[in-house]
Order: sequence, then structure tokens, then C-alpha cells
Amino acid sequence: MKRIATILIAGAGLTAFAEPPKANSVKEHEGNESVAAKGVTDARKAYQDSLHRLYEIYVHNGEKEKARWVEEEIKGFHLSVKPAYRLDDVPGPKLDGKENIKEANEIFRQAMLYKDRGFGSEYTLNQHRAEILYLELIEKYPNSDKISDAAYDLGSLYEGRAYKQYARAAVFYERSSQWRKSGRTDARMRAAKLYDKQLNERSKAIEMYRDVVAHDTDVERLKEAERRLAELTGSKK
Repeated sequence: MKRIATILIAGAGLTAFAEPPKANSVKEHEGNESVAAKGVTDARKAYQDSLHRLYEIYVHNGEKEKARWVEEEIKGFHLSVKPAYRLDDVPGPKLDGKENIKEANEIFRQAMLYKDRGFGSEYTLNQHRAEILYLELIEKYPNSDKISDAAYDLGSLYEGRAYKQYARAAVFYERSSQWRKSGRTDARMRAAKLYDKQLNERSKAIEMYRDVVAHDTDVERLKEAERRLAELTGSKK
């Protein structure tokens, strides 16, 4: 069985698992990973966009059967697991959304119609629909006062059972707190817990718990953050 698995991997061109790569340097290796991971992300988006264009063509031409085929393929694409290999596509912490933008508000309302709705595969599809809309809002309207809420909801989506992408969830919770200092005040704590419990990133967890202590006003969250900080740093009050 082990030999069969090795042959299958090699046959697929994934020989890196059979023999370690001979990169010239760590930096070069990381650069190659970044380029390859971005290529995967770009290919996913191009594939999805092509399917949507094909669907619109068939609907416009009245070709119902072909439109149904494409619809089923789109559903299959969204239901497949697509790991976030890197987080380069997450916008940086310095966005400052303050404007009330009508178009952004409408996208946010549409996303809320899907988030946490449905059962079984329809639930999973709805989470992906909401994800697409939240990401569209942040990309198109970075000055909107809804970007912080969109980031928080993306954190919730990625943390949830449809994704379980905890690193991505933690970063979007962080962005929610960074893009607007008020609003969803538990965003820092949710990020801290993910770094602490799910990702085992001790230094990042300490940083976020300290952020909670510095900015939060909820008594219970403050107590929890202070307790966990003492445990992680070995300090005593």
C-alpha cells in the first residue's frame, strides 16, 4: 500500500514528498511557495469567473440544460475544500473605512441573507456566497464603514464548520479591530483564542491578549485575557 501511494504521488509530479527539494536558499524556497500559492489562488478565481460567464451565456441563449450543468459545476467548486495556503491576499491593517457608501451597504445586506442560513450542502453553499460578497465589499469599497463588520463576519465564516481555516479567521478578526476601533468589540479576543488554542502561536496569542487588556471594556473578557496572559508569560499579579 505504501509503495502504491508513493507511485501515485510521483505519477502526479509531487516528488517533493519522496525527496527533499534542493533549494538554493530558504528565501528562494519561500519565494517559490508564494508564487505557486498565488498561482493556485488566481487559477481558482479564473475558473470560477469562467464558469459564471458560461452560465450567463447559456441563460441568455435559453440553453437550460447547459445552464444547469454549469450551475452544478459551480456548486461542486464551492463545496470542495480549498485550503488557504498563504494569507497574502488579506488586506493590510491600515484601511480606515469611515464612509457611508450605498453600494457597499447593499452588498453587506446581500451577504447577511446568506450567512449562517440553510442546512447540509445548502448551508455550505450559502457560506461561500456570503464569503464572495464580503470579499467583494472590502475589495471594491475599502473606504466603506462596513469593512470592519465584513472582516468580522469573514472571521466567523472561516472559523465555522464550512471552512475551519483558523489562521485566516484570526487575521480577519484582527483586521476587524484594526479597521475600526469600535464595533465588534470581541474581535480581538476571538483572534487571541484562535492563536492560543487552535494555532498554538504563543507569541501572537500574547500580543492579542495584551491588545484585549489595552482596549477592551468587557469585564469578563478582561479577566480571561489577564488570566491567560499570566499563564502564557509565567507572570503573577
